[in-house]
Amino acid sequence: MEKPIKNWYADWFDTPFYHILYQDRDHREAQLFMDNLTKYLKLPERASILDLACGKGRHALYLNSLGYDVTGVDLSANSIAYAKQFENERLHFDIHDMSIPYHKKFDAVFNLFTSFGYFDHEENNLNTLKAIKANLNKGGHGVIDFLNARYVKENLVPEEEKSVEDITFRIKRYSDEKHILKDISFEYDNRLFSYTERVRAFEVDDFKKLFQTAGIVLNHTFGDYRLQPFDARHSERLILIFE
Repeated sequence: MEKPIKNWYADWFDTPFYHILYQDRDHREAQLFMDNLTKYLKLPERASILDLACGKGRHALYLNSLGYDVTGVDLSANSIAYAKQFENERLHFDIHDMSIPYHKKFDAVFNLFTSFGYFDHEENNLNTLKAIKANLNKGGHGVIDFLNARYVKENLVPEEEKSVEDITFRIKRYSDEKHILKDISFEYDNRLFSYTERVRAFEVDDFKKLFQTAGIVLNHTFGDYRLQPFDARHSERLILIFE
């Protein structure tokens, strides 16, 4: 059986299987979110945006199509190699660890689709927030699009099988005191693979404490991609706008 390396996200996200499993992500929903978010933030024409933990670049590509100057960064070399085929004068991709400041400043930094809270050590989550702050121009906006931990815990589907491209993924979901976890196992080419996604179950108060330590000001919270008010019991997302 193939076992994950120390940093599960570095291993799992860089495999082709990760992209196969999640290939049906809702691009329309992502575009709606970007439309609503950029309108709410009143980003000027040709504003610069850092898409932090961009994956293969679906948000970055759409933001660029809206006229923004976008840089997408991710730890996955395979994802960045794929995204680079779409580069142009105002769209660039780079391999980068999000817990370290990038070498440029931006009008906005977006961390989308629950791409936060992966680290085992709390200091790295804090360092990521400090890096976001360091990468913002004066008056710039930071955005974290996170899951609503309370809602997810109360609505977990414990077990599921999903067949994609002749691979049957067996998925188990559960939580502990600090994390929301997903075990994913499957067979491919007569080999058994197993990965575990693990995300810190941060709630609003947890973010507020981290923000205070990082010197970040939380301006607003939303509960979905239409930017409806956040409700701890019923909202599917926790979207934080800060500076």
